Amino acid sequence: MKVALITGITGQDGSYLAELLLEKGYEVHGIKRRSSLFNTDRIDHLYQDPHDPNQRLKLHYGDLTDSMNLTRIIQECQPDEIYNLGAMSHVKVSFDMPEYVGNVDGLGTLRILEAVRLLGLSEKTRIYQASTSELFGGLPENKNERGFYDENSPLYPRSPYGVAKIYGFWITKNYREAYNMFACNGLLFNHESPRRGETFVTRKITRAVAKIALGLQEKVFLGNLEAKRDWGHAKDYVRMMWMILQADKAEDWVIATGVTTTVRDFVRMAFGEVGIDIEFKGEGVNEKAYVIACNHKDFQVEIGKEVLSVDPSYFRPTEVDLLLGDPTKAKEKLGWVPEYDLASLVKDMMESDVKLMKKDVALLKAGHKILKQVE
Repeated sequence: MKVALITGITGQDGSYLAELLLEKGYEVHGIKRRSSLFNTDRIDHLYQDPHDPNQRLKLHYGDLTDSMNLTRIIQECQPDEIYNLGAMSHVKVSFDMPEYVGNVDGLGTLRILEAVRLLGLSEKTRIYQASTSELFGGLPENKNERGFYDENSPLYPRSPYGVAKIYGFWITKNYREAYNMFACNGLLFNHESPRRGETFVTRKITRAVAKIALGLQEKVFLGNLEAKRDWGHAKDYVRMMWMILQADKAEDWVIATGVTTTVRDFVRMAFGEVGIDIEFKGEGVNEKAYVIACNHKDFQVEIGKEVLSVDPSYFRPTEVDLLLGDPTKAKEKLGWVPEYDLASLVKDMMESDVKLMKKDVALLKAGHKILKQVE
């Protein structure tokens, strides 16, 4: 039985990857940070009884800033594969806490690589490093002849998050070449799902739209509506992570859909999933969105209602306006083909958040009923 170790297992990618590896018969070890609050809701359905001898998912307390702890966990697990998905990955927040991001996202990668080397596991253990499209920085002159970013595009990160990740990218390549380790970078473009963190723009949008449709929220505030992203489904991307570590040769790979969409159009698609048509008026920070039609019997929003405004505080100090990846290498060499397009991704996220918000409505109604009984 193969053994895998996942940092960031409680996150979006970690939870989907754990599901995939368990389905493939792996024993899966995950590292989670100690917190006074429960933070395992994305994997609770996988982690049932820690006392069950047949339980193939095992969790360890750890942190990417603690090299001794990481070394101990790796020594205990003796993993065949390590997936380093742990990171402070919110680009906007990275401007507020750049030192922490450098320590976790940059040096955290080094700590894992060095632990594998010192423990004598360089020949046994294959390592996947979660890199990011933010390394490219969106500079048009760095695209390939087809207008995309690929494995040969120059790197120019434009956020503390991107700068920290570029250290992780290069130290992974360095250890691969210096110590003949099977260590790979996956340059992942944006990938979303119903398990995406609530502060990331796509999930912020789908949650807000669900709330607006159910009368729980008046409108949503967003930043740069002109920003364009290459959005895929996290399920497709974690499958590619696994494929990368099954390859014959350790290389670096771009994981992307090759299709770009503006934040504005993502908003429009999300509202469309609940039968609401909107139109945008104004420009820049004065742009707003209004309801022009409502065609769903379960969601009745007033025509003309303002449902979106731009908030300048959400703009980044240095914005990456367009990121578009070229997954040709992954498709041709590993046979990776995404199963989800953007429409099916938005549908999946909206169905999940509408279901989630309906639970909130039910709880509110139950609360009101109890209050009336008390009165």
